[in-house]
This record gives sequence, C-alpha cells and structure tokens, in this order.
Amino acid sequence: MVATSPSDHAIGATTDRFSRARQLHVVLAILLVIVCLVSLEIGASDVAFSTVMSKLLQGEELSRMEQVILWDIRLPRLAMGILVGSALAVSGAMMQGLFRNPLADPGIVGVGAGAGLGAIVAIIFGGLLPHAFVGNFSTHIVPVAAFFGGWGSTLLLYRVATRGGHTSVATMLLAGIALGALAGAISGVMVYIADDRQLRDLTFWGLGSLAGASWSKLIAATPLIALSFAASFYLGRGLNGLALGEATAAHIGIDVQRMKRIAILSVASATGAAVAVSGGIGFIGIVVPHLLRIATGPDHRTLLPNAALLGASLLILADVISRSIIAPAELPIGIITAVLGAPVFLWILLRQKGWATL
Repeated sequence: MVATSPSDHAIGATTDRFSRARQLHVVLAILLVIVCLVSLEIGASDVAFSTVMSKLLQGEELSRMEQVILWDIRLPRLAMGILVGSALAVSGAMMQGLFRNPLADPGIVGVGAGAGLGAIVAIIFGGLLPHAFVGNFSTHIVPVAAFFGGWGSTLLLYRVATRGGHTSVATMLLAGIALGALAGAISGVMVYIADDRQLRDLTFWGLGSLAGASWSKLIAATPLIALSFAASFYLGRGLNGLALGEATAAHIGIDVQRMKRIAILSVASATGAAVAVSGGIGFIGIVVPHLLRIATGPDHRTLLPNAALLGASLLILADVISRSIIAPAELPIGIITAVLGAPVFLWILLRQKGWATL
C-alpha cells in the first residue's frame, strides 16, 4: 500500500480544478454559439436568421429589408454584445483579483463615475457646439466623452494612489469612493439644469443599451478591448501570486507594481470602451467571476478566458430578453442585468455565508 502525502492531494485537487475549467471552457464556447444564434433569430422584425441563411445557401438574393436588418442591425448588435459582455466580465475578474476583494468591480478604478460624468456633459452641452466644428462627428460625441471621462478619472485615481513608485490598492479603493461621490455631485448639478429631452437621454444612457450598435462604434472599441484581453493572458499568473500577498508575490518573481499598472490600465481601456458604446450596464462584472470561482476555483489562468465567454453569453441573453419582453419596444438592458444579476449575487452571498467574511 502506497501512502500519499498532503502535497499529492493538493496537486491532484489542482489538476482536477484545471481539468474542470478546461471542460467548462468548451461548454461556455458552445453556449455562446447557441445564444448568438438565438440573438440573430429573434427581433422586433419578422425576419428570421434561419430563413436568411436558407436563402443564402440556395443562392437566392436577399431583400433590401433583410440585408439591412441582418448586416446593419443584428450583426453589429451581436458583436457589440460579445465585446461589452466579455470586457465587463474580464475587467471584474481582474479587479477582484487585484484588490483581493469579492465585491470589487471595474467601477472601483473610477471608470464608471468618470464615463458617466463625461456622457452627461456631452449630452447637456454637446448641442451648444457649432455644427461647423462638430460636422459628422455629432453622433460620436457622447461615446468619446464617456471614454475620455473614464480614462481621465482612472489616471487621476492612479496618480493619487501612487507614492514613491508604489501603488496602494487600499488608497485607490478609498480615493475611488471619494471620486465617485464628487462625480455624482457634479452629475447632479448637470441633471438639475437639463431639459426634458436631455433627461430622457441621460436616463436611457445610464441604464445601458445595445440599440446604438454600429460597425463604426465596433471599429473604435475593438482595439482597446482586444489589447485588454491580450494583457489578461499575462496577468493570470501574477494575480494568482498576488492572492498570497504582495510580499510573497514579489518573492516568487512577480513584478507587482508593473502588474498593478497593466491591470488598472487594461480595466480602464476595456471598461471605458464598453461603457462608452453601451452606457451603464451593471452586475456582469461582479457576478460572472463569482459563478466561475464556484464552478472551477480561483485560478486566473482559466478564470479570465472563461469570464469572457460567460460574460458575453449573459449580456447577449439579457439583450434578447430586453428586445422581446415588450416588443416591438425594448427595455434598457441594464434593467435586465440588474433583475437577473441581483438575485444571483444574493444567492452567492448566502451560499458562501458572505456576510461573515466581507
């Protein structure tokens, strides 16, 4: 009889979790394909994706309406849902790993507060800019202002939290709360002076939607989100080491300060681009990492890619519900994610008895 040591059991448990995570990766990829097909099939119009594909396979020419609905409305909306959902979920996983806090989400680094303030300023004062100066850029004022607002607030927060080449995550957390309160106060003043049309725009933008998806917005947002995804492959091992503490992570060869900088800038880019093109969408970034940790453990090498797949699937599913529940009108997608995400998050807390450890 061969005795096994505790280290053998630990290695076996780690291998099992890694294997489950790889299997889940395949399942989530299949789920994403299914959800994408459902999204293309369902809409306010009677045009069905299956019918369009049948015509294309038989060599028939599509009508003008079918071309517009498929290529100009549903496909860019689907691609936007994949980008935004994966960006929010991956950013949430990175923030929770960086702060070692299960309640962390991308809003901690000031992206949401800054982007919201930028969008509000653009909605209220964008109409005052001369048309000769704005030109054909008028439809992009709000997304651009939201992105630079999110980036500016993140850089300010990073500057405040960095002293002597060392970034304090605790200082960043507290400064993020203060910055969010300040941005909220300024936003309140802006809302107070807004007219009825601007208030409707502010409300709709704040609740989030994929209705404004277009190929031009996708072209603008994709490089920023793609770079953040590329950085996440580098961050997996570092975030695993950081779970043991900064000192321990440094001793095992991880450049903690560089990792913090890359993580914060990656989250700012991905979340800033996502919020700019879709508005405020909550719960994706905080719920998805929790669900995956329950399923496969906290290994960020598999958690981050799985978060991208699950985040994209959940947001596309929420978008299908938002388009279908009161068709032909649609609910803001932020309402759907809140209705679906809040009970799930409460269940996670109760399951893990989170009130005793947070």
